[in-house]
Amino acid sequence: MKFLLIIGDGMADDPVAELDGKTPLQYSNIPETDRLASTGIIGNVLTVPDGMSAGSDTAILSIFGCDPQSMFFGRAPLEAAALGIKLSQGDIALRCNMISIEDSDASDASDVSGASFEYKKILSHSGGSVSGAESDTLICDLFESPEFKEAATQAGIVIYPGNSFRHIAVMAPGARHEDAAQTDISVELTPPHDHLGEALGQYLPKGDHCAVLDRLIRISHEFLNDHPINIKRRSEGKLPANCIWFWAQGVACELPNFTERYGKTGSVISAVPLCQGIGVLIGLNKIVVEGATGELYTNYEGKVEAALKELETHDFVTVHIEAPDECTHNGDIRGKIQAIEWIDSRVIAPLMKRLHESGEDFRVLVMSDHRTLLSTRGHAGGPVPFVIYDSRDFGNRKIEMTFCEADAVRGLYIGKGTELLKMLFG
Repeated sequence: MKFLLIIGDGMADDPVAELDGKTPLQYSNIPETDRLASTGIIGNVLTVPDGMSAGSDTAILSIFGCDPQSMFFGRAPLEAAALGIKLSQGDIALRCNMISIEDSDASDASDVSGASFEYKKILSHSGGSVSGAESDTLICDLFESPEFKEAATQAGIVIYPGNSFRHIAVMAPGARHEDAAQTDISVELTPPHDHLGEALGQYLPKGDHCAVLDRLIRISHEFLNDHPINIKRRSEGKLPANCIWFWAQGVACELPNFTERYGKTGSVISAVPLCQGIGVLIGLNKIVVEGATGELYTNYEGKVEAALKELETHDFVTVHIEAPDECTHNGDIRGKIQAIEWIDSRVIAPLMKRLHESGEDFRVLVMSDHRTLLSTRGHAGGPVPFVIYDSRDFGNRKIEMTFCEADAVRGLYIGKGTELLKMLFG
């Protein structure tokens, strides 16, 4: 028996007026996923415990059987694991996004240090979907610029390129209060994707280390705004990746071994460091697919081939697709619909065909990790739809269902996301 988990990141949503009051899942043409819903077990699962911040960090931990209420010590350490960064006792890891903010006015001397900077709006949490090569060049050039390097070095901060808009910063223990507990991180940082279109001033770092982090953000904008890469991006009609943003702070953590817990070997296929990092920490193989971007235009077919190859030698494979979430954060309603439909036609349909042709029994779990709302362009808690399909039920149509939020309510309810893999493995 083989087992496959397909996560469409942020697919679940609320009804949208522009979609005739339907959710994106209801509106999308997804015949293969709907067939699974009619033949399999459909339901709702609470992946993010009530009272916790909704996001892929808490949700995917839960899906992989790790209770985020006791095992979550911040998002950045999970992503650091994907990059092979070894955190020492007391190190603080932080996400360092390349973001886009309103352009500076060179004639305004107070632009970076004064009030005008704080009124600039966050336009994109991903630096206008900056490419990995451009983003790595920008962050490396920034770190080597004299003013930024001096401030970062004095604070014990090192930044590791992430080959996307997602980089990782690590703050050494010397920059912390000596009497602080390992998990005591007294700094308030805000996810940029939750405040698109808003002035950034009220979301600048607060608490311990806020002065140096605030200063590094301001220096980054002054340096990056007129960087040749950003001048070129503007000329091409793209947003500039003209600022960095710290968030998702955390400390080193250990997670239970997947094989010891479930008796299965497995791999994780994703373009996103968070999903890769959780996989690495629980002992899954990290598979990198060439051309996988984490955006709408990614290598769907490459992920399918990689999944089938991994299933030849392993029991379990996760295929994670980030596109629906990114499109929602960008306010791209048509992109979200396209992403959902491509997951159905370019991932689920070919996988089902090839797995059925193999003649080996298999089970597939398809789900959204959390809700991402077009109304806010941010994450939201609450149950999300899932379906578990068993190849041994092929052709035994049970009930007319579609894979959407409304039909999921009619099915099974699972109150803890940590129970879902147990159900998949039977």
